[in-house]
Amino acid sequence: MRSDLAFWLALIAMVVGLAGTVLPALPGIALIWIAAAIYAVAEGFATLTPVAFGVMTVLAAIGLVSDFFLTQAATRVSGASRKAALAGVVGGIIGFVLGSFIGGIGAAPGGIIGALGGVVAVEYLNRKNLRDAIRAGGGWLAGCLASRLAQFLIALAMVVIFVWQVGFSGPS
Repeated sequence: MRSDLAFWLALIAMVVGLAGTVLPALPGIALIWIAAAIYAVAEGFATLTPVAFGVMTVLAAIGLVSDFFLTQAATRVSGASRKAALAGVVGGIIGFVLGSFIGGIGAAPGGIIGALGGVVAVEYLNRKNLRDAIRAGGGWLAGCLASRLAQFLIALAMVVIFVWQVGFSGPS
């Protein structure tokens, strides 16, 4: 099934995945990996070697767990409690769902607002100190931004590996 069409379809899916590492409403690293997996299997690993696909798989695993760990680590470093970190997760889910239904907000901003609100609210209830609660929320936000950057760079490396392996070996 080696064809220019298959290469370009996989690459388009990967570009959407690359955008998804920055825009929470789109799939990210998982979409890039799935596109590479489908292409590799369909091509019988003729152009995307098993070693290159293995490297992409390791990168995908790192990228997928980095979101949770970087956000949670930054939240904890900023002084937030475990309850606040958990409230951020729950608030993010609630915000995502509510943002989907409330006109003008959207799911992604709703998730961010919900998570930030969850961290700040629980820290304020625990400490009764708004400055510390806002600092904890800022830590969560810094972790979220660091996570997005890490995911983008990992996803970019995955796309570069794919193009290097498949694009330069000349899909026909």
